[in-house]
Amino acid sequence: MMKVAIDKARVAVTARFLTEGSVLAQTVRASCLGFDTRIEVESQEPSERVAGVIRNAENGCFVLQTLLHPVKVDRSFTLNGVAFDPEQHPRPGRPA
Repeated sequence: MMKVAIDKARVAVTARFLTEGSVLAQTVRASCLGFDTRIEVESQEPSERVAGVIRNAENGCFVLQTLLHPVKVDRSFTLNGVAFDPEQHPRPGRPA
């Protein structure tokens, strides 16, 4: 524990998302356009000690670190207990 006295802290996160395409045509595409974070701290501690708290908070946040350093995502699907690849099946209105 760092034992840094923080009198007040506020965190604001703004996320920007975009959705395009059609659910019925199975062309829907969701994307993230970005995030903005703002941390406001009030403390009588030296700024270098508060900086350490902020660094530890950000470095210990699983979500922030995943966004900053994307990781591989392994996906698998089953249909009625059998391995299944949705991309092997045509979308409505498109040839197989």
